[in-house]
Amino acid sequence: MTTAAETRREVLRGRRLFESVDLDEVREQVARVFCPHRLDLTGDISTLAARFNSAQLGDVRLSYLDYAADVHIEPGPLETFYLVQIPLAGRSLIRCGDQEIVSTPSLASLPSPSRYLDMRWAADCPQLIVKFEREAVERALEQMLGEPLDRPIVFDLGMDMTAGWARAWRGMADLIAAEAEYDDGLAAQPLAVAHLEKAMLSSLLTMQPSNYSGRLTAPRPPAIPKVVRRAVEFIEGHAHLPLTTDEVARAVAISGRSLQEGFRVHLGMTPMAHLRNVRLTRVHEELVAGDPARCTVTTVAARWGFLHQGRFAAAYRARYGQAPSETLRRGR
Repeated sequence: MTTAAETRREVLRGRRLFESVDLDEVREQVARVFCPHRLDLTGDISTLAARFNSAQLGDVRLSYLDYAADVHIEPGPLETFYLVQIPLAGRSLIRCGDQEIVSTPSLASLPSPSRYLDMRWAADCPQLIVKFEREAVERALEQMLGEPLDRPIVFDLGMDMTAGWARAWRGMADLIAAEAEYDDGLAAQPLAVAHLEKAMLSSLLTMQPSNYSGRLTAPRPPAIPKVVRRAVEFIEGHAHLPLTTDEVARAVAISGRSLQEGFRVHLGMTPMAHLRNVRLTRVHEELVAGDPARCTVTTVAARWGFLHQGRFAAAYRARYGQAPSETLRRGR
């Protein structure tokens, strides 16, 4: 039976996906929104009374999830999405990679999808969950840095909800959750949702500590000279060709040595390293759009100049946090 206190803190009540006391059904239904996972009861089985409310607005999904029982949740690496999990009451033990916290209403959890996730939610610990697609988070950070990422983003697991920026962030999440109740509200304004999503991602990336915090707060380098920008544009427009540094240099009318030095000073890499990054991006784009019945990883990789499958697979996993075959199979 739902108590008055539970009703007051429940959100997205108009977006109920299911409620159930059947463990197998709960596991299956939650997996449809998030990912396959292990779910076990660790207390009295009779206390299970799961409620799951969820709504998608743009690239953001907000959910309310309450098991009402002590549960062990083990999804492993989330791989394709980030979560901010905010307990509305109670506490949960969250382990992600080598980090571990006890999450409460004042300390949300932010597991990183490239790390193994294992959780124990205590009974009476409903959570507001904000889900961002991994590609959207990485794209936002790349835009902020002005360069491709060279490793997966790993946030600090604990997110201090008493900090000023986090309270403002929670306010934006609450606004989206409230408006998701109505078809004619914010849900009908995709541009407004996109602005809120961008603000939430920017705040998360700049304020929540991560392995990119140092680069985000470092002094900005001087503007890239026009000749280096032209070389970057030439590489991106001709990445399908067997380019060399000298050929790129000739295309922008400077010496190969000057081009190397320009890339080192202003981009922190060689022209050929940038070319490899561009080609890796093109491979990813083709695999996302590819049909597994007619497309193979080997063929796509070879088309973009990656002939050594072992080195290619390692570089791809370092960049995207999953094997190229997984991208082709899942389409994301």
